[in-house]
Amino acid sequence: MANDTSRKLREFARAYRITNGARFHLKDVDPGDTAKLESSDSAAKFLDQGRERLADLQEKLFAQDRFGVLLIFQAMDAAGKDGTIKHVMSGVDPQGVQVHSFKAPSHEELDHDFMWRALYRLPERGRIGIFNRSYYEDVLVVRVHPEILAANKIPGPLVTKKIWQERFEDIGAFERYLARNGYLILKFHLHVSREEQKRRFLARLAEPAKNWKFAAGDVKERGHWDDYMAAYEDMIRNTAADHAPWYVVPADHKWFTRMVVAAAIVDALDGLELSLPKIDAPRQRELATAKRMLQREKG
Repeated sequence: MANDTSRKLREFARAYRITNGARFHLKDVDPGDTAKLESSDSAAKFLDQGRERLADLQEKLFAQDRFGVLLIFQAMDAAGKDGTIKHVMSGVDPQGVQVHSFKAPSHEELDHDFMWRALYRLPERGRIGIFNRSYYEDVLVVRVHPEILAANKIPGPLVTKKIWQERFEDIGAFERYLARNGYLILKFHLHVSREEQKRRFLARLAEPAKNWKFAAGDVKERGHWDDYMAAYEDMIRNTAADHAPWYVVPADHKWFTRMVVAAAIVDALDGLELSLPKIDAPRQRELATAKRMLQREKG
């Protein structure tokens, strides 16, 4: 990748990275921002080269088998999570990627702590794991709809006004634990505007092939928009860290969202200084023997 393109991708990624959320305000991020890029054509070359670099890094990640990578996507409905995952990861070997979409918890999951269902879906070393929604739902939708908390079966005395701060602390400890065990954690909030969400909902309703993506409950949730924005802001403020940064990515323009996400992943993987395993002398002799055997075969 040319140096100027690599530098520009780093700039795109780091412009939206948050490692200390103490002074973060969601209103300071414009959902329609495109970093002065005027069209999808302007971003296409960056996205293409980002995907090309990502494919190379993913091969080294898999071969080295040392680090695990966890990508977390959180957003309001219609913000573009599915499309972003599809387009950004389109050039990566599917054997090296594990994707899980978290829906409403099952009865079995509700019989465990709120982090349990995420634990056994963590990626193996050498692989990229993608959480389409995650344990962060338990400080977002559950916070906006506290009646859901009753289904968590938590003993009454433990459900206090401090529960959200306690969950932030639990999440922070969990992500710190993962980082100390060789996991790279990147968290993306795709920040879509209320107006753009409405436009996308109407587009889904107008196109029969996309009707399946729409649920009546999606419209009802718009009535809680301000509550969700407050919950997202508090979540990012309390869980952004050097070892587990949040990227608050403008999402009104899908082409820009995808480019920034690709840039962020490439930038972070570059920091791991990945390389293909070195072949030591005994292994080289073994390979040379295998080569001679193949060359001696008849036919």
